Amino acid sequence: MEEAIYIRMRQRVLVSPHSTITIGDIAQIVSTTENGDQIINMPLYFIDESDENIVVIDVMKVIQKIQSFNSAIDIQTVGPTQTIVEVVNKKKKYTFGFLAIVWFLLFIGSAMAIMNFHEDVSMQQVHQKLAYIITGEEIFKPLLLQIPYSLGLGIGMIIFFNHLFKKRLNEEPSPLEVEMFKYQQDLDQYVIIKENKETIKRLSNDP
Repeated sequence: MEEAIYIRMRQRVLVSPHSTITIGDIAQIVSTTENGDQIINMPLYFIDESDENIVVIDVMKVIQKIQSFNSAIDIQTVGPTQTIVEVVNKKKKYTFGFLAIVWFLLFIGSAMAIMNFHEDVSMQQVHQKLAYIITGEEIFKPLLLQIPYSLGLGIGMIIFFNHLFKKRLNEEPSPLEVEMFKYQQDLDQYVIIKENKETIKRLSNDP
């Protein structure tokens, strides 16, 4: 039986500084060879000081490594052709005071945005007119409408973003998460194209 390996590169992996990346770290491998485990554990790249926070590894590098081990293996690739390796340093621990300042600024900023929007659309006048239609009396502060409206605004934001603090309401992603996912895809595509251009430029400058 002919020995074969099927390779599917992972989209993005996280590694720590000064770590050794193996083939199994950046690719899913299905092998019909007896040395499949040995191939998965082959070192492919070492993260050193010259690397920044992003490294792009192409599937051709994986193929070359496997062929140097055994050129008779039939290699089939499926899916993405590059893996983005993100070098993650230790997360910084923020103090309670710093988090409190950030929370306060976000709270004030969002409150100002909501108030300015309501002022632009004359929300108070709308509530006054609704109260007059319902009760037949002119009420300057229709709290029976304003209080439920304020509570509904907060509840609607919780449902829209699908989060209550760290608790997710359901498995459906929020619109913000979808937009962040699209942004990450565009960013990954940019990194891959930029890395390929820099590689071609370095090769063209080599004597």
